Parts: sequence; structure tokens; C-alpha cells
Amino acid sequence: MTEQPLEGRTIAVAESRELDVFVAMLERRGARVLRCPLVGIVDAPEPAPVLEWIAWFNSGACDDFIVLTGEGLRRLLSCIERHAPALRSDFLGELARVRKVTRGPKPARALRELGLKPDIAAAEPTTQGIIKALRELDLGGRAAGVQLYGSEPNLPLTGFLEQAGARVRTVAPYVYADAAQDAEVIELIGRIAARAVDAIAFTSRAQVERLLGVAAAAGQTESLKAGLAWICVAAVGPVVGEALRAQGIRVDLMPLESYFLKPLTSRLVEALGKA
Repeated sequence: MTEQPLEGRTIAVAESRELDVFVAMLERRGARVLRCPLVGIVDAPEPAPVLEWIAWFNSGACDDFIVLTGEGLRRLLSCIERHAPALRSDFLGELARVRKVTRGPKPARALRELGLKPDIAAAEPTTQGIIKALRELDLGGRAAGVQLYGSEPNLPLTGFLEQAGARVRTVAPYVYADAAQDAEVIELIGRIAARAVDAIAFTSRAQVERLLGVAAAAGQTESLKAGLAWICVAAVGPVVGEALRAQGIRVDLMPLESYFLKPLTSRLVEALGKA
């Protein structure tokens, strides 16, 4: 492999918590990177519902805590630190006690930061993966706390839990907020439609939704999808891949097992790099 295998390649990279790290990985390999901050993550606009859920959790009422994202667990803790620091000790105590169910490696990593680990880890980091992991368990009469990603209610998961006899209480500690003006997103769509980029890498479902939403509002859905059909479309993991396929967009590459930025970079080098 050459020292800069992505030299001459232009890769569009969407917003992520580790955007600078991802960009640096690609640029070290010679790529020209177009940053497209499609969405950002912000705290829930009203802390009261989050604090109400935390008080319920701290009361000992929860049996199973389903952690869908590492970001969500960290935002719960930051909400406590900003608004009710006295709740932290009880929260951590309950977090250690309850049965913890994680959707993928990121929530597991957030637990490890607290000296904890999942009791049940979905083999596949998706909602269906969690359902499969819980399907054979007796959930009747148990109280399940579900940390949502963004404000998405995740009806398939909550519906499954309720049908299995569990009492469900959800919390949304953060929301997705637009972090780019429509004009910037439309410019990116134009570049994709003109095949002026070699690849685009998505690291969250919200990025996919934002890009398609702006394209629809601008009447450019067809040109966007036509452009995506000609370039390399990369997804960091199955959740993002599902979001793309649901929109009729082909996913060209995705890490095989470890859904992180370094494996995603390696797959891009394999697909686009110079021998």
C-alpha cells in the first residue's frame, strides 16, 4: 500500500462527535475531505421530563435499563450534573443494580467509563438485535427504562416490551439539531449530483434523514439519489446502513464487525485506495 493511498480522492464526511478524528484519519491517507456538518446533538430542550425520569429510576422502580446510545447515557449524567448533582450517587447506585441491556459497542463503552458493563449485549447493534436478545426472557411485570436516540420513540422496541408484559418508561436526554444552513447542504447535494466527490461517509441515521429532507424540500431528491448511485456510499454500521437502504440508497461499504471510525477508514482505503 502506498503511503497516501487516498491521494486524489475527495470524501464527504458528515457530522459526528469525533468529526475531527475521522477527518484526520482520512487526510493522513491523502484524501481531500469535505466537511458537511449535517446535524448536531444538543440537550433535550426541557430538562424537567429527563429529571422526572431520573427520579423514577433512582426510586428503584426500574428493573431493566435499555441503553441505545453511549451519548444518551452521558447526557443523562450531564443533566444531573447541571440541574440536580445530588442525584448522581443514587443514579450510579441504581445503574449498578439494574439489568443493563446495550444496543452496541458505544453504550457498552459509556458503561465501562463508569466501571460497569452490560448484562445483556445485543449481538447485532440494532433495535431488532435488542428484541432478539430479550425475546426468550420473561419480561412479565418488569419495569423497563428505555433511553431513546434523539426524540425517535422507537415504537418497535417499546411495542415488543409492552406485548411481553413489561411496563415501559422512556427518556430522551438529547435531540438532534440542524448544525448547517440549508444552503450548505444544497451545495453538498450539488457536488454529489455532479459526481465531484468520490465517496460520502455517514455515521448516524440523523445525517441520512437531514440530507434527504433538505433534498426533498429543494426538489433535488432525484438528482441526489442519482449522484449517490455513482459514488461510494459508506455507513459506519447496520443502523445507518438500514436508514440508507430504506431510502433506496445502495450501501457500498461498512465495517464488517467493529463499527467505529478506524475500521470505516480502512474499508474506504480498501475500496478507493491505490495499491
